Amino acid sequence: MKKSAISTTQPNVPKSIERRSHGDEILARGRAVLEAEAAAIAAVQDRLDAAFVAAVGAILKCKGRVCVTGIGKAGLIGNKIQATFASTGTLSYSLHPVEALHGDLGMIHGDDVVIALSKSGSSELVELLPRLKALGCMVILLTGKTDSIAAKHADYVLDIGQTPEACPLGLAPSSSTAAMLALGDALALTVMEQKAVQPEQYASYHPGGALGRFLMKTSEIMRTGSECPVVSSAVTLGVCYKAILAAPRRAGAAAIVDENRKLIGIITHGDFFRLFQSPERLADCPVADVMTRSPKRIGMDARVNEALQLMRKHAIDELPVVDDDGCLVGLIDIQDLLSKGFSVFDDA
Repeated sequence: MKKSAISTTQPNVPKSIERRSHGDEILARGRAVLEAEAAAIAAVQDRLDAAFVAAVGAILKCKGRVCVTGIGKAGLIGNKIQATFASTGTLSYSLHPVEALHGDLGMIHGDDVVIALSKSGSSELVELLPRLKALGCMVILLTGKTDSIAAKHADYVLDIGQTPEACPLGLAPSSSTAAMLALGDALALTVMEQKAVQPEQYASYHPGGALGRFLMKTSEIMRTGSECPVVSSAVTLGVCYKAILAAPRRAGAAAIVDENRKLIGIITHGDFFRLFQSPERLADCPVADVMTRSPKRIGMDARVNEALQLMRKHAIDELPVVDDDGCLVGLIDIQDLLSKGFSVFDDA
C-alpha cells in the first residue's frame, strides 16, 4: 500500500486574521518611528546649554546674512532651516559644501554667520569650515559628535546626540535629522522672538497663499477712490444710482456720508431692486429716507478674515471700511474677497 505524503504546509489561516496581523505590524512600525524621533528631539531639549544662548546671540548680532550648509540628508534639513530663517525675518541663504569648494565661496562674506549641519562631523564640512573661519565667519555646528574634527573649527557646537536612528536597519538618517530640524527651528524661532517680529512683518514675507490671506488687512483689499461710490445724504436716489453705475468696476453699493465724510448709511444694489419694484416714482427721493442707517463697518487695520466673518454673519456683500474717527476710507466687496481666494464657506 502506497504511503501518503506528509504535509509540510502550515494550517490555513483566515485571511481576515492575516490582514489584521499585517496591519498591526505596520501600525507598530509607524509608532516606533515616531517614538524614536520624538525621543531624539526630547533628548536635544535636555542638552540645550550656554552654547545655544551664545549661538542665538551671534545670529542677532550678525551684520551680514546667515549661511546654512550641509551635505546629504543634513543638507536637505539645512535647506528647510534656512527657509525658516528667511520667512521669519532673518536674511539667509543655503550653500552646498562641495559647490563652495569649487567657486561658491565667493558668495560668502566675513560678516556672515554660518550654521553647519553634520551628524558625524567628518563630512566635506571638515575642509570647508577652516576656509570659512579664515574669511572671518562665525560658525555654529549642529552635530552628533561634539569631539569631531568639524567641531574643532566651530565657535559654537550644538549637540543633537547619538540616539539610534528610527530606521529598521538603524542606518537611514531619521532620528538624527528630526533632531537637527527641531534644533534648527529652535534657533530660528528664538531669534524671531528676540527680534520681536510682529504679525504685520511676518505677513509681508508671506503675501501669497492661505497664510498671506489670513494676515491680510482690510486696507490692502478695500476699494477706494472712484471704485468706492460715495454720496451725501442730501442727494436723490437717482444720483446715488448713477454714482454706482459710474464706478470702473461693478459696485454693489454706495456709502452715504455726512459733511465730515463720516459714514452714516449705505444703499446696496439689492435696495434699489426692491425700491424700484414700487409703482411710485422714487428716483427723486432723498437717499436719507431709504438708506440703511448705521451700517455694519470695519476698521482699516482689521484683518480681512474679520471682515469676512462679519459679512458672513450678517449676510451682506459690501462692507464699508472706516478710520479711527468713523470716516469712510473704502469699501470691501465680496467679489474682491472671492477673487483673492477667500471662501464664504470655510471658517475664516
